[in-house]
Amino acid sequence: MNIDGKAWRTIWLEAGGRSIGVIDQTQLPHTFTTRSLANLDQAAEAIATMVVRGAPLIGVTGAYGLMLALQADPSDGALDAAFCQLLATRPTAVNLQWALERVRDRVVSLAPAERALAAQQEAGAIAEEDVLMCEAIGDHGLRLFEELAARRPASRQKEPFNVLTHCNAGWLATVDWGTALAPIYKAHRAGLQVHVWVDETRPRNQGASLTAFELGREGVPHTVIVDNAGGHLMQHGQVDAVIVGTDRTTRSGDVCNKIGTYLKALAAQDNGVPFYVALPASTIDWSIADGVAEIPIEARSDREVTHIQGLVSVVGAALGHSPRGESSSAAITQVQLTPTGSLGFNPAFDVTPARLVTALITERGVVSASEEGLKQLYGVE
Repeated sequence: MNIDGKAWRTIWLEAGGRSIGVIDQTQLPHTFTTRSLANLDQAAEAIATMVVRGAPLIGVTGAYGLMLALQADPSDGALDAAFCQLLATRPTAVNLQWALERVRDRVVSLAPAERALAAQQEAGAIAEEDVLMCEAIGDHGLRLFEELAARRPASRQKEPFNVLTHCNAGWLATVDWGTALAPIYKAHRAGLQVHVWVDETRPRNQGASLTAFELGREGVPHTVIVDNAGGHLMQHGQVDAVIVGTDRTTRSGDVCNKIGTYLKALAAQDNGVPFYVALPASTIDWSIADGVAEIPIEARSDREVTHIQGLVSVVGAALGHSPRGESSSAAITQVQLTPTGSLGFNPAFDVTPARLVTALITERGVVSASEEGLKQLYGVE
């Protein structure tokens, strides 16, 4: 995707395959910077601290993390230890486990000297497949958006097609294109007049920082809203569709996504607004049927609730000038929101039952959120 006229992916090989480069998403939207990951510990830390995030990208990063581990030590013991270390970084997104198992299965029967290169090749294949799957999701979602827009009353045909999304499921969450944002990018490029309501997505504000950053660079009209404004907009007919991503989808069609997604689905059902979930096959957990009971929900630090990160002006610095003439610059910092001593609770995800999902948009097409629909689509018995 585009940043200031240059095409970027979120992850790439560096130093002849001895390290990987990633975009540091903790610095966005105010600073665009990249980071090199040269060993297993750095890859695991990048996933755990959300330097990289989004289920598909976490999976690809984990795959390359195994490559880095095997470059240092290709033994069976090192392979098992690296697998466990990477898997423990983010327990909810199933893509991570799927990608790690795929690389492990590819290399385990090989001689130790062959393992690192085979891991690099498998991780690269996973990355390329992710791009193709996300673009296909975009194509299927585009056709769905076009149909929905065409069915609107004649009086609304000249109005923008308003889409509401939650968290970030764009190209920053994948290798390229994204899941929930891929249909939006396709629609924008196809000439459909689309406007996006962007949930801020507390507590880490991935919508306000990452989704808004992406859409702005692509030139897609968008408006950032507080998380609790979505229902109000739906009540007043200002949302034509809701589309979100998912970190894990059960075989029955339940979807686990960023905390707050469930409330958007409830509001959408109450107001007759279609609620779509976009996902690649790697996000389906065929071993789980009941998402509420069986999906492990990651609990992150309460500091993400009690504090917030933003850009502040620093008066007296060497760069720039303030309106009053003092020299100034900008710095990214954290500030405390809550009274000292107040506790915070920070579940990172919630589960939306399949009954609230209008349809799933996958790389193979649009299907009902049901075990029958998913199995038929993927040929699973």
